[in-house]
Amino acid sequence: QRNMKIEQINKHISTVIVEIKHGNKDILSRLTTIESHLSDSDGRLAAAEAQITSLTSTVAVLHERLNDQENRACRNNLRILGFTEGVEQGNPTCFWEKTLPALLKQPEGTVLSIEWAHRSLAPRPAPGQRPRPFIIKLLRFSIKKLLLKSAQDLGSLEWERHKILFFPDLSKALQDRRRLLLPVKKIL
Repeated sequence: QRNMKIEQINKHISTVIVEIKHGNKDILSRLTTIESHLSDSDGRLAAAEAQITSLTSTVAVLHERLNDQENRACRNNLRILGFTEGVEQGNPTCFWEKTLPALLKQPEGTVLSIEWAHRSLAPRPAPGQRPRPFIIKLLRFSIKKLLLKSAQDLGSLEWERHKILFFPDLSKALQDRRRLLLPVKKIL
């Protein structure tokens, strides 16, 4: 009887060992499959990271080109601050054709060749708030330079007790880059 029990126990142990071996084979097969998938995933991840790096540099180049195009499109534009709202009486181009030569003390009959003029596209300010700037597109860059130089030479400009300021029309990105150079200009 004792031998029978030992034989049954040995048989049971052998069966359990066979089951464990079979389970180990299954686990090893699954582990091999997981390692294969992981290797494939690592390859895809590396390819995706390389593509993201490439696309990031492409976007940066395109963003620089866009800023350059925006600044080139505004090359002949002037931005004028200080004129009260409604002073142009619905026709800003005619208003500027008459007002700019007188304001900047240009010779009689100076032709400005204004293509268009309008207020900036911000919402109309409430009374007492700072008025929106005018943006004027001139047909010739040389006229823009002449007007900016005249404004600079005259120094402080006033029109109907309002201080008037002239600026080139630059993109926000270029204005920010120029602002970063101000401390260096002060040192120099």
